[in-house]
Amino acid sequence: MFLHRRTPQLPTPQEALRGRPTPEFTVPSRHTVLGNALLGPYPEGLEVADFAMGCFWGAERKFWQTDGVWTTLVGYQGGYTENPAYEEVCSGLTGHTEAVRVVYDPRVVTYEQLLKVFWESHDPTQGFRQGNDVGTQYRSAVYTHSPAQAAAVAASREAYQKVLTGSGHGEITTEILPAEGRPFWPAEAAHQQYLDKNPAGYCGIGGTGVSCPIGVAPAEG
Repeated sequence: MFLHRRTPQLPTPQEALRGRPTPEFTVPSRHTVLGNALLGPYPEGLEVADFAMGCFWGAERKFWQTDGVWTTLVGYQGGYTENPAYEEVCSGLTGHTEAVRVVYDPRVVTYEQLLKVFWESHDPTQGFRQGNDVGTQYRSAVYTHSPAQAAAVAASREAYQKVLTGSGHGEITTEILPAEGRPFWPAEAAHQQYLDKNPAGYCGIGGTGVSCPIGVAPAEG
C-alpha cells in the first residue's frame, strides 16, 4: 500500500521514493493515432514542449488533435524518483506531475498556439488538483526547453491572469520551470493514447471558459 496524504504536499528529495536505474516496462514504438515514433529520433526541425494539466489521458488528446503536432506521449516529470511507475506517482511520493510531451513542427503550429491549448484546456488556479482529481501529480506545470519558450510562457501567463482576474478567477498556480534537470519519464503502454484505445474512458480535462493567450478575450458563453 502506498501512503496517500490527506492534504496534498510535495515530498522532499529525502522523502521521495528512490526509483530504479532502468524502467520496469517498455514503451510502444508508434503513436496509435498519428503513427509517428513516440520516443524518437524525431525529424530535424521539430521542437519539443512539455505540459502538465491534470490527468494526462485527456490532456494528451487535446494536443494530438492539434494541427502541426507530430507526436505526443505521456509521462512523469518534475519530481525526484527515477523511472517511476504510475502507482508510485499517484501515491504522491515521487513529486512528479502527469505530463504530456508534445513534439511539433513550428512551421505549422507555434509554441504560443500550444500554450493557448494548454491554458484553455484546464483550470490553472487550482493548486494540487484539477477538478475532482486531487493530488500533487495533478498540478499545472510547464517545463521549458529554451529561453524563448520560457519568455513565451511568462508573457502568456501574465496575459491570462489579467482576463482570469477580470472573470472572477483566482491566481494562477502553474509551475514554470526549465525542463533541463527534470527528466521526462515515459509512462506505461496502457497510458499512451489512452483515450484512443478507450474512447469512453475517463477525461478530467475542463477549462475556465476564458480564452487565452492569443487574441486574449473572455470566451463567449
